Amino acid sequence: MMSGHNSFESRLQDVTSQAAGFDRLRKARQTEVAEDYVELIADLLAEQGEARAVDLAERFGVSHATVNKTLGRLAREGFVQTRPYRSIFLTEKGAALASQARRRHEIVLGFLMAIGVSPETAAIDAEGIEHHVSKETLKVFEKILAGKSA
Repeated sequence: MMSGHNSFESRLQDVTSQAAGFDRLRKARQTEVAEDYVELIADLLAEQGEARAVDLAERFGVSHATVNKTLGRLAREGFVQTRPYRSIFLTEKGAALASQARRRHEIVLGFLMAIGVSPETAAIDAEGIEHHVSKETLKVFEKILAGKSA
């Protein structure tokens, strides 16, 4: 019995490291929705010339009310500009966040496919991983991808 207990203890990180890890995770969760929204808005603007709340609701599979609430928060945080019955526009801050999120997404997606994950599964998995991957891990993914294409 005691050896099982000791092996469990050996898997625990030190308190400071573990707390830092959970803090990073909480911060990633807070920015995840903002990143998804600005990334999709940027894509809609590029592909269709406009981004509308109805399009966001349909693509995220959420209610129009949820989209409006989130857009209100994003507007208060300076990421988007909205006007009633008009398209949604990214601010400079929102465009920068969308670009950063798109870059991370592409790196994670490329890495997953490079290690043999099917494109369909890689696309789904990248949506979650991209928000939680550390800068260090992202740099390693990039390095591996650069080696594959060289």
